[in-house]
Amino acid sequence: MSYTVILTTAPSREEAIRLAEDLVEKKLAACAQVLGPMTSVFFWQGKKESASEWLCLIKTRKALFSSLEKEIKKLHPYSVPQIVALPIEAGSREYLSWVEETLSQK
Repeated sequence: MSYTVILTTAPSREEAIRLAEDLVEKKLAACAQVLGPMTSVFFWQGKKESASEWLCLIKTRKALFSSLEKEIKKLHPYSVPQIVALPIEAGSREYLSWVEETLSQK
């Protein structure tokens, strides 16, 4: 199996937790951690912006990316949410077994 960590940000702690809980409840993610607040600096519509945001680190199977992406877009308050997948190149056998077991409990 291939596993991935998905990164997405939200404008508030409440929004980030809502996303994390939804993804875990729907078995699209085995685990989602919410970190923040943090400051993001970016260009949006031609202007430099900065915003306080909360980061979600979402662990899942690579094969679930498409469904997870659709769910984030459905729930997310941003018109263009960050949805970035990073491959898990290695991990403890026990942890990855737990991820697999958790995602298989539908």
